[in-house]
Amino acid sequence: MTLKLGIPKGSLENATIDLFRRAGFQITVNSRSYFPAIDDPNIECMLIRAQEMARYVEDGVLDAGLTGLDWVAETGATIEPIADLVYAKQSFGRVRWVLAVPDNSEVLSVKDLEGKVIATELVETTKRYLERNGVTAKVEFSWGATEVKPPVLADAIVEVTETGSSLRANNLRVVETVLESNTQLIANLESWKDTGKKQQLLDIKMLLDGAIAAMGKVGLMMNAPQSCLQSVLDVLPALKTPTVSNLSQNGWLALNTILDESTVRTIIPRLKAAGATGIVEYPLNKIVN
Repeated sequence: MTLKLGIPKGSLENATIDLFRRAGFQITVNSRSYFPAIDDPNIECMLIRAQEMARYVEDGVLDAGLTGLDWVAETGATIEPIADLVYAKQSFGRVRWVLAVPDNSEVLSVKDLEGKVIATELVETTKRYLERNGVTAKVEFSWGATEVKPPVLADAIVEVTETGSSLRANNLRVVETVLESNTQLIANLESWKDTGKKQQLLDIKMLLDGAIAAMGKVGLMMNAPQSCLQSVLDVLPALKTPTVSNLSQNGWLALNTILDESTVRTIIPRLKAAGATGIVEYPLNKIVN
């Protein structure tokens, strides 16, 4: 049984392929093809723009795909949400669609945009946002380079941002957040009813969740004499209870734990001082709970 899976083309493409690599799937993209190779004979991949993914999943062209919650909401597609994958192009976190205006604009809130022009790629979501706030304004679709349109071509924009650096570089300031979004694994309703495809998707979800859980984490293993066990445990973070087992040499123990990578450089010297030896740090691809 072959699962037709959509991979988002564009800004999320590399991050998505890297996430699948961490999950155990090797996806290889040919620049001249929209059908990447994957080392799983039961999956066929297709590159689709995130903006169009939900529609193709809804129509059954794809069994499943990865796209942003923002584009699911924008298209109004009826799909089955399977997993929230909190990663993005740069930060592997959530992104925001924000209302932004030039630094010298007198606009302080969305209420100040009555009768004005707003440029955005997220047209329908922006219209609903204005309606919720009781504001009537003209919303124009932007084909790209949205940040350069104010103040000549638009009074304000609604644009996606992770860090805000692009907005600041174009002398824009954020007025309000319109929508927060993250990547989601979604499925076609009929495909989700298929027992075999549903199990495939649940397996993929488990592996992707495990890959995300392992981001920023490392494993740490070490040996320690029984007499130093409490001193070593005192160095480790309180919530990180290690696995402790006996070694063949009497009076010695092996410890294994998972830590935030950012803390290891300060913890290893303290573990050494507490009596631990043979300390090994190793990378993690997945943590499956």
